[in-house]
This record gives sequence, structure tokens and C-alpha cells, in this order.
Amino acid sequence: MLPPFIIEQIRRREEEERRRYEQPVLELPLDSPYAPLPEMTPDEEAPSDRGVIIIDSQVDNCI
Repeated sequence: MLPPFIIEQIRRREEEERRRYEQPVLELPLDSPYAPLPEMTPDEEAPSDRGVIIIDSQVDNCI
């Protein structure tokens, strides 16, 4: 059997290693994972007011 101080050192090392690799998890309060889509009848058209937004993240002219 190992001496108590060796067992304590092993336990501490394992705890430190466990803490190093654990990642915090953030839980978001979502109602459901997938929201049901509204039922559309064949005579209804899908909304067509979709568009494209271009965001230029390059800063060329800084003051």
C-alpha cells in the first residue's frame, strides 16, 4: 500500500488535470429545439422579402 502523502499527491494531480480539461457549459433557455413551421396552403406563397446584407469588416481608412 502507498503512503498517504503519495495518495494525496496523486489525487491532487488528477483533480488539477480534470479542472484543466473541463469546459464550462452555458445552457440557453429555449422553448424547444426546433420551432414548428407554420402550415401553408398551396395557394399561399412563401414570403419573398428576403435579401442579402454585406458587411465589410475591413477597415481601410482609419482616422
